[in-house]
Amino acid sequence: MNAVIAAVGVMLVLSLSRVHVVIALIVGALVGGLVGGLGIEGTLLAFNGGLGGGATVALSYALLGAFAVAIAKSGLAHALADRALAMIDRQGHVEGGKVKWLLIGLMLVVAVSSQNLLPIHIAFIPLLVPPLLYVLTRLRIDRRLIACVITFGLITPYMFLPVGFGNIFLNQILLANVSRAGVDVSAVNVTHAMAIPAAGMLAGLLLAVFFSYRKRRDYDLARIEQVEQASVRYNPLTLLVAGVAIAAAFIIQLWLDSMIIGAMVGFLIFSLSGIVRWKETDDLFTEGMKMMAMIGFIMIAASGFADVMKATGHVQSLVQTAAQWIDHSKGVGALMMLLVGLLVTMGIGSSFSTVPILAAIFVPLCVQLGFDPVATVCIVGTAGALGDAGSPASDSTLGPTSGLNVDGQHHHIWDTVVPTFIHYNLPLLGFGWLAAMTL
Repeated sequence: MNAVIAAVGVMLVLSLSRVHVVIALIVGALVGGLVGGLGIEGTLLAFNGGLGGGATVALSYALLGAFAVAIAKSGLAHALADRALAMIDRQGHVEGGKVKWLLIGLMLVVAVSSQNLLPIHIAFIPLLVPPLLYVLTRLRIDRRLIACVITFGLITPYMFLPVGFGNIFLNQILLANVSRAGVDVSAVNVTHAMAIPAAGMLAGLLLAVFFSYRKRRDYDLARIEQVEQASVRYNPLTLLVAGVAIAAAFIIQLWLDSMIIGAMVGFLIFSLSGIVRWKETDDLFTEGMKMMAMIGFIMIAASGFADVMKATGHVQSLVQTAAQWIDHSKGVGALMMLLVGLLVTMGIGSSFSTVPILAAIFVPLCVQLGFDPVATVCIVGTAGALGDAGSPASDSTLGPTSGLNVDGQHHHIWDTVVPTFIHYNLPLLGFGWLAAMTL
């Protein structure tokens, strides 16, 4: 039994059984380590050694939570929510349809922009989504739809557009690793290579928006009002300070490449301006950290899980075993490589970390099977991107959950992970295979 298959399988089964994701990751890591021959001590050593890798992300989430609470107190996001509410009639039917599509479009545009125009990744979610939950609930919009929209915007741009995070994934990681493995990619247009897989993501989004989650879904307004005030006092000064704080946080994040420092500076601006009183600073900071604590702990546990998988050495053996099963069939070969990529990425939780592991084995295999450079880039890139949506430990699913579950009415596994897996991983698998066979 391969350790990666055993660990990821146990983790997914426990998660789907509503066992908390952190527990599922720990148990999965223990099973994987034991199957991989590390023993209890070796498994714990690898797991503990990997925990530090998730600490930066966890602290970033905690500070973003505090920053989000400060923004909520300023009323900036609530001003947007109030404008949306003003467009809804008392029954929520006449103007509700227009507002629904405006909100969906807003979420999509901001999510896509967070990968390229303003590369802040998931930082916008705890700032924008919670204050809009009241409006989403009034419109009876299914939060699974919003999760799918945001996840599409977080993943598709980096796997298709070579700008921002896409430049890192497509040029610095994908093309660089394929080239390092011995294939000349100088004539490869990476956007062309990834166009058909990206079309699979678009097909999944359209399916989610117009079919799967188009029906209305009811949530408890009272629970939202307990954690997210429906009415907050604000004035032009508080809105101006909020705008300055957000701009400063984003500029500093881009300048120093540190979400932690950016969020801290934004929070300090609110404190110095008086919007957040000094005597309230400690309570607000603690409240924000509590809001994001679960996501932070999941990211820390996921980092330990990934290190155990790497320590077993079974990631490489899984890839090599798949290569042996393929024989000389291009169709079977493409499908096996994509399935292995799906399994590995769902376990590690990061497409950016998966590609270098897969490229070392998959590129020579693609050459042996007769795939040209464009198809090779497509297979490796799609295999790496597969699993980012639908992984319990991916920030592309943890991010939407962090914004949609502030009132406890959005389950991470059943309302984010399962919907994104069905609507993105399955079409991406099919369209990726089609691209490999036709390019």
